[in-house]
Amino acid sequence: MTREIRPSLLADADPDAIETGRLLFAQACDFVWGASKLSELPEASLPELAFAGRSNVGKSSLVNALTGRKTLARTSNTPGRTQQINFFNLGGRLILVDMPGYGYARESKTKVEAWTALVRSYLKGRVTLRRVCLLVDSRHGIKPNDDETMKMLDQAAVPYQVVLTKADKMKREELDAVVEATMGALKKHPGAHPEVAVTSAEKGMGIAELRASIAALAA
Repeated sequence: MTREIRPSLLADADPDAIETGRLLFAQACDFVWGASKLSELPEASLPELAFAGRSNVGKSSLVNALTGRKTLARTSNTPGRTQQINFFNLGGRLILVDMPGYGYARESKTKVEAWTALVRSYLKGRVTLRRVCLLVDSRHGIKPNDDETMKMLDQAAVPYQVVLTKADKMKREELDAVVEATMGALKKHPGAHPEVAVTSAEKGMGIAELRASIAALAA
């Protein structure tokens, strides 16, 4: 049976779920740990939600938009700025995990390989990891290294949701085409969440419904 993959639309969201998400992300959110190697990962306790994606896809900007804070996660126009896995405690109910970006080649090959190994080890072995938000720049769509990451998550039985970022940078018809292509690609991936989130951290687009989806994972 073919799964239905669909875009996440605010008009379709349950108002109670939207409010639950708003209340969750209104809680205090504090940086608690940074790990640059596997041995430095903190003890697993609360449910975790990880943000992964290509370098400069907007992970830190999305974390800031979800929490309503401008400087919780460091943002930069320089790809590859996040060089460790950063853990944030959201109201004692959920750990948000901001991960190093992949796919940027200006760093040394050794450093890129080390980051990649760290990210993959975390994603495949973290028992408290409830979902990965896999961010994809809506202007470029799914790239080969995104597809590689999805296949790895499929094999590891880690659920993930594709989150299209920077949607405000595109014309409506162009965005619709990217959403349709993304939904088509996800039908091949058993670990993919059935909803594709369409967001803009800058304009606030899609943030409320993504909060609602995430709130269902919290302790």
